[in-house]
Amino acid sequence: MSDVMTAGQAKRGLAWFALKQEVEEFLYAEAEMLDDRRFEEWLGLLAEDITYFMPMRRNVKFGQHAERENTKLGAGISWFDEDKWTLTKRVEQILTGVHYAEEPLSRVCHMVTNVQLLDVSPSPEEAREVTARSRFLVYQNRVEYETYFFVGKRTDVLRRTADGWQIAKREIILDQNVLLAKNLTVFF
Repeated sequence: MSDVMTAGQAKRGLAWFALKQEVEEFLYAEAEMLDDRRFEEWLGLLAEDITYFMPMRRNVKFGQHAERENTKLGAGISWFDEDKWTLTKRVEQILTGVHYAEEPLSRVCHMVTNVQLLDVSPSPEEAREVTARSRFLVYQNRVEYETYFFVGKRTDVLRRTADGWQIAKREIILDQNVLLAKNLTVFF
């Protein structure tokens, strides 16, 4: 039997529901941290080997969605294909106070919902790694009149460490293929 148990295979006992709530609380706390602009603290939630990826989406013919709708990690172009170093540099740039697209800082609200556990390894009782899917709505207000909404889904791989959960991988699927915002400075 495999060392990895899918959430559908897991006996949904007390340990499974406790783990689900723990993951939800982690994701909600992360959203609060980003909304409060505690970016340096947020970086502490990211694993050193994080993959932070947002593909571009294309309009494709029926039947080609699975193969062609989203650009692929490491191939072609994407909105984000980042690691801890590039995310750290983005935070450092914002915190200089001279970042044109974030001066003054945007007002942002993250809503995270529909959290599902997709994979749990090795078990809900001893979870060391969890794959979770969620939906998000991110509201951004810049200066006086610029307002943007980003809606989509995320798949996160969370890894338990001695200090708590860390995000080891995040794939962000934006439910639009043309970016309507003037820039993309928010973190998802």
